[in-house]
Amino acid sequence: MSFVSFVSSGPGDPELLTVKAVDRLQKADVILFDDLSSGPILSHARSDADLIGVGKRAGRPSPKQDHVSRLLVDHAKAGLNVVRLKSGDSGIFGRLEEEVTALREAGIGYEIIPGVTSASAAAAAAGIPLTRRSTARRLQFVTGHDLTGELPEGLDLNALADPGATTVVYMGKRTFAKMALRLKEAGLSGDTPTLLAESVSQPDQRLTRMPLDTLVEKLSAEQSSVPALILYGPLAEEGS
Repeated sequence: MSFVSFVSSGPGDPELLTVKAVDRLQKADVILFDDLSSGPILSHARSDADLIGVGKRAGRPSPKQDHVSRLLVDHAKAGLNVVRLKSGDSGIFGRLEEEVTALREAGIGYEIIPGVTSASAAAAAAGIPLTRRSTARRLQFVTGHDLTGELPEGLDLNALADPGATTVVYMGKRTFAKMALRLKEAGLSGDTPTLLAESVSQPDQRLTRMPLDTLVEKLSAEQSSVPALILYGPLAEEGS
């Protein structure tokens, strides 16, 4: 029976893998993996497994989505035990839907194994909760870019400028200066605490706290391909 396991690898620390994720990696004949899911995580694969890199990174040549979906279908139809290894939690800004749709259209079964998303890992590393009953009553995730790499249109700026929410921006380093300008126009203070979390859970992890306006200046002055997310709201200035 043709079947694919979508395995969420978490933010990169192999110790954050779930037991089920490790089990599927050990049983896989072929693993299609994202860039951020490589390294130590792939040590759980069998020595004879076929490892295929299909990750997408901003500013670098990357496989087209239809090519990735076709690889999944072709390997599954060949009767192989297929794992699609996706970074973070596969259901959060991971383009999971396109690949699931391709499998459904091909009549191929699948399972989705959830994982630790980088927002949770960043908050844990910073020693803060993502929510608090009185001051951070809501949690919201948003992507910082669309399919073209630009700031998405149609953002709910009133919601994103809510001072009582913890907001996490995924893949937003390049576009956050533009986003912050719109947030301030919607009423968010330039003094809002922010946390820039780079290479979350990796050996070179870096957590930097600063006010919103200072973060905008920092991101505007430097170019870096290091994966990062931005957390802002009432809890961002707390912790270790």
